Amino acid sequence: MYSILKPLLFRLAPERAHHLTVKLFDTALAIPGGKRLFSALYGSNSKSLEREVFGLKFKNPVGLAAGFDKDGKYYHQMSNLGFGFVEIGTVTPKPQGGNPQPRLFRLPTDEALINRMGFNNDGVEAMVERLKRHGKPEGVILGGNIGKNKTTPNDEAVNDYVICFEALHDLVDYFVVNVSSPNTPGLRELQEKGPLTKILKTLVDLNTQYPVQRPILLKIAPDLTDSQLDNIADIVDEVGIDGVIATNTTIDRSGLQTTGDKIEAIGAGGLSGKPVTGRSTEVIRYLASKSQGRWPIVGVGGIDGGPSAAEKIKAGASLVQVYTGLVYQGPGLIKQICQYMTR
Repeated sequence: MYSILKPLLFRLAPERAHHLTVKLFDTALAIPGGKRLFSALYGSNSKSLEREVFGLKFKNPVGLAAGFDKDGKYYHQMSNLGFGFVEIGTVTPKPQGGNPQPRLFRLPTDEALINRMGFNNDGVEAMVERLKRHGKPEGVILGGNIGKNKTTPNDEAVNDYVICFEALHDLVDYFVVNVSSPNTPGLRELQEKGPLTKILKTLVDLNTQYPVQRPILLKIAPDLTDSQLDNIADIVDEVGIDGVIATNTTIDRSGLQTTGDKIEAIGAGGLSGKPVTGRSTEVIRYLASKSQGRWPIVGVGGIDGGPSAAEKIKAGASLVQVYTGLVYQGPGLIKQICQYMTR
């Protein structure tokens, strides 16, 4: 089905195609028997796929990365595609429109995307209302990816993360602290040791005040140097968060097959998809070696099938996430990965 739809969708602007795809999927699920059909087509129920990571039980290790469902509008629908976990967000305390359109671009030759969305979302209160109304998806772990508003100064950023953490604490299964998007000015400066330690320690201390504590993960950029990765590992150990997601999108443009003129015309933004595969795996391998298994790593970046997912696991990831691969491979990607892992 996707092989038929893909050429049509690729004739539309990427952001419009994204919304149309989800609406078509929602319509298909609403048809009597639609959910059972999608479960049969895309579900993977092998016991060998089950994982227990940072205290949570996953029916399989394949998740939907943040960015696909920024506002918690589609997580129930996406849970019907066979995911073991779905991550919503990045959400910020206040609503914000993000960067001007166009802000999402395809690079078909590279099977990649460039985005400069800018944390466009309806704000955490709107997400809370949706989660309270619809609840968690059955049998699928739900993560909440949290960030800061563009207008919030970096020295006050911790307050934004606290607001989102407190609002969502009873509604999600785990949290991801996003300080690594390249599309909010100055955000990546929060990956430096001082500000990052402050944010994470505040959330860890706050977490202890709840009867049920939620795992807290940190999402990092692929563009960090080895010394910066050493700092990240030290902070994770020192503060005691539960793991790392490696990696976000990259600002690097080296090695692309797409013409330089087209890349220049697109402009700034984070690159995702196949070109990120190697670097994200390098970061996973480096952190896995550095940590010696003291905390789990979620691998994301350029996963487009079973082999690339298995490569992340071999490098040291406990779980994997996909997003751009869905755009190019379609919803069968999740089952393909799961079947490859059961061989």
